[in-house]
Amino acid sequence: MTDQDVYESTVRLLIASGYDVKRAREIGLSAATDVVLLARAEQEGRILITRDKGFGQLVFSRGQPHAGVILLRITPDTLEEVHHQLMRFLFKHTPQQLSNVFATIEPGRYRARKSPVSRG
Repeated sequence: MTDQDVYESTVRLLIASGYDVKRAREIGLSAATDVVLLARAEQEGRILITRDKGFGQLVFSRGQPHAGVILLRITPDTLEEVHHQLMRFLFKHTPQQLSNVFATIEPGRYRARKSPVSRG
């Protein structure tokens, strides 16, 4: 699932690469809070792709359950390099491996770590 702030070119790249992508706006969540968006992605077993650093607070400080979060540190100037790293990252990891993982993709590298999850 992609957050509202993800570039359309990123969405098109993912779809062209064979990924089943739902945009937040397509499912009526364009004005949803981060908590609601992350919960919906988790309910559907979808990795959330975003440019919003606030999701780190949700998964690391609050322990909100999730099926994976990918934070893109991307600008129009770094689009091509971040897209390259994103595809490299997704190629190396299955959705199951990314469950409960918070990944940051940026020019020249990516990093990922498991996040603590509070189940109630």
